[in-house]
Amino acid sequence: MAEELHIHAQSKEGRYLELLPQVKALLEGEKDLIANMANVAAALKYGMGFFWVGFYLVKENELVLGPFQGPVACTRIAKGKGVCGTAWQKQQTIIVDDVDTFPGHIACSSLSKSEIVVPLYGKDKALIAVLDVDSDELSAFDAMDANYLEQLLQLL
Repeated sequence: MAEELHIHAQSKEGRYLELLPQVKALLEGEKDLIANMANVAAALKYGMGFFWVGFYLVKENELVLGPFQGPVACTRIAKGKGVCGTAWQKQQTIIVDDVDTFPGHIACSSLSKSEIVVPLYGKDKALIAVLDVDSDELSAFDAMDANYLEQLLQLL
């Protein structure tokens, strides 16, 4: 409980600024992408207090669930479907204030209210995965989240 109070007492930007160097140190020297994604998901879930944090990896022509923290999730998402599939197709970060208003939203959890999806690019600049972050509150994400999450993914 004390940890949860600490999370909310600090500003959102303050939490990101604290988290970035921690994640950088966590990833330093580790080359395995899946191991690093697992640690990033955990760091974001507990450092930011998000409802659900995880990665979907591009495998053939769909997104396949990768490391995550939170309730069970959808396993496969087609290109262009839902927020994750749309972010993959458009190759851009997407912020959704109310997932119930997003056309074709895939409801993995009825508790999810808002979402941000950030593309992850490999060394060859090809999109290799997306980071999906859900909140159980409406309008939980903004340009600040997009900025810091994009910076964080560059560490991978």
